[in-house]
Amino acid sequence: MKLKRISTVLVIVFVSLPYLYAIYLYPNLAEKIPTHFNASGQADAWGSKNSIFMMPIIMSISSLLVYFLLTNIEKIDPKRASGLGNETIKAIGLFMVASLNILSLVLLYGISHQGTPIDKLIFGALGILFGGMGYFMPRLKQNYFAGFKLAWTLDNETNWNRTHQLAGKLWMGGGMLAFVLASIFQGTSLFIGFMSCVAIMTIVPIVYSYLLYKKGNPSA
Repeated sequence: MKLKRISTVLVIVFVSLPYLYAIYLYPNLAEKIPTHFNASGQADAWGSKNSIFMMPIIMSISSLLVYFLLTNIEKIDPKRASGLGNETIKAIGLFMVASLNILSLVLLYGISHQGTPIDKLIFGALGILFGGMGYFMPRLKQNYFAGFKLAWTLDNETNWNRTHQLAGKLWMGGGMLAFVLASIFQGTSLFIGFMSCVAIMTIVPIVYSYLLYKKGNPSA
């Protein structure tokens, strides 16, 4: 019960920070601020200064929805019998709340400080997010909400475990590489590099999982 209260407090803090930062920024904002950026990090849409509150709203709702689903997964996941309802899935929920709202802070900073290479900030932050998810990947048990939810991983526990062990390493390495790329490149080069990392992190575990399936899901 104590851990649950601590988690609730942390969720409230993470969700509140972007709103507090937006309120702090608001008085000194220009009448028009960027509301959207292209793949190269250039602003391509503008709105009134009131738009500064849209990002916290979107991210807070998204993060709270993810947190609710993950922390109640035992009640709604058909795979609950596999024992997914443990501290790992709750830690992932808290991690996602923190990550999405920190990303919101990064975007607010970029919006309010014109000339900031916002693509470097965003892709760097996403690299950390992917790396963090890589840490949790090997700890995930079979479920229909998080991980590589393929027909053959959901059907075979060995396939699921081995796929997520590989995915964990790839996501941690890919996340670190994305962060490094964001510190070196920007614009189109950074976008291509980041998307290449994402493609490898996504495609390789799927192919590996399928090959295991075709081999009859050997246990070793």
